[in-house]
Amino acid sequence: MSYQYQDLIRIFNHTFSTSMNTQLVKGDDEPLYAPISETCEYHRIIFAHGFFASALHEVAHWCLAGDSRRLLEDFGYWYIPDGRDQAQQLKFEQVEIKPQAIEWALCVAVGKKFEVSVDNLSGTGNTCRAAFRLAVYQQVEIYLSTGFPRDAQVFIAALADFYQTPLPLNRMHFTL
Repeated sequence: MSYQYQDLIRIFNHTFSTSMNTQLVKGDDEPLYAPISETCEYHRIIFAHGFFASALHEVAHWCLAGDSRRLLEDFGYWYIPDGRDQAQQLKFEQVEIKPQAIEWALCVAVGKKFEVSVDNLSGTGNTCRAAFRLAVYQQVEIYLSTGFPRDAQVFIAALADFYQTPLPLNRMHFTL
């Protein structure tokens, strides 16, 4: 199957543009969440370079953020770009577990393979990808038993409808 970022934009904007005044937008460089401002009358989830995976990842952050954080640029989260040391990398991975669990579910709804992102290619902070993937998987299991955040559930359903993926998601959809 061919995965086009334009489809994600269309599905997201159809689902949330009116109800949440939020649009998914292709960006050029680093991803950014930009709330309503003097220069734009809607919230924007800006993903990097038209990358399909970047769009899913940024939407996952939005689904997790909640109403108050959606009023803050980049949801008010801490971020140090590629080049993190060991302590920074461990902190990064801890805050990435939940959004990457949501991203994994979005990938399943699309029918696309998910890869965890440690996002630190040039840093000194080594990571154990297998341990991080296990932590993300364990969070997926929690979401499967307690439910994904509301907007994640809505977007999972919209993606599954478009990509003709069977719902509900269950443990069989996720493999280590």
